[in-house]
Amino acid sequence: MPDRVEPCLALLAKKVPAAGDWAFEIKWDGYRLAVHIEPGGVRIITRGGHDWTHRFPAIEAAAKVLGPTTMILDGEAVVLDEAGRSNFGMLQAALGGRGGKREAEEARFYAFDLLYLDGHDLRGMHQRERRMILEDMIDEGASIIRVSEEIDGDCAAILEQACKFGLEGIIAKNRKAPYRSGRLGDWLKLKCIQSDSFIVVGFEPSTKVTGAISRLLLAARRGNELVYVGGVGTGFTEMARDLRKQLAAIPTKVPPVALKRKNAVFCEPVFVAEVTYTEITSDGKLRHPSFKGLRELADNADVFDLKK
Repeated sequence: MPDRVEPCLALLAKKVPAAGDWAFEIKWDGYRLAVHIEPGGVRIITRGGHDWTHRFPAIEAAAKVLGPTTMILDGEAVVLDEAGRSNFGMLQAALGGRGGKREAEEARFYAFDLLYLDGHDLRGMHQRERRMILEDMIDEGASIIRVSEEIDGDCAAILEQACKFGLEGIIAKNRKAPYRSGRLGDWLKLKCIQSDSFIVVGFEPSTKVTGAISRLLLAARRGNELVYVGGVGTGFTEMARDLRKQLAAIPTKVPPVALKRKNAVFCEPVFVAEVTYTEITSDGKLRHPSFKGLRELADNADVFDLKK
């Protein structure tokens, strides 16, 4: 049984190829996890290879019920809002924020692939075959660990409905592809809105709310350097004071980016912010950005690269 499997990642696309057999699922907005059900117990591993079993006790307990069968489930931990949509901010709150110590009892795990089962490595099988076995292993009425539903129909129509419902988008999967680690095009993501990860390089203090921030200053990567892409000033809700406290604790005398702003307070570039936006303008700035939350470094979030 593999100790860990590097995940298959979805490649951003505007449409699926005309040829081929594709399955469609909702694009979940949470933490990518692998649930290892082993003879010695359950391990819940992040995309970056960190053990987060202790942070998802409800998922761990539900996984134990699936034993004594040994398996590796690939999926996403989410918290759903009142409309049934996955909400990254609510998941972060359930975990106690970035670096938090809370146990996310509210989290649910949507499994969308099965990589290993009772001594058999399934990664060489077609996605369609792995999916059929996955559906047999998890009860349809399960409350904590569920199978991510496949949606039948035309890709464009499914994406349109997902956007109307306020979802981030959909994932298309090649039914005949094996499970291959990395971003190789076997899985595609089609987005309703842009949502990416950016490095926090500083902030501007609020002049209206004492001890809060008015804007986070963000950077993308360009190779090995950081490039300023603008600030985000909406979406913080009650986090504005906590964010200032966290960033003020890691000041830096040398700005991480080439930027001169009178009110800017620069910090060490160790925090990653998830941000929605409509586009990146011709001068390299985020248009209509909104803050969703801080991602854990253990989640190994992809920081936006301007070269890609």
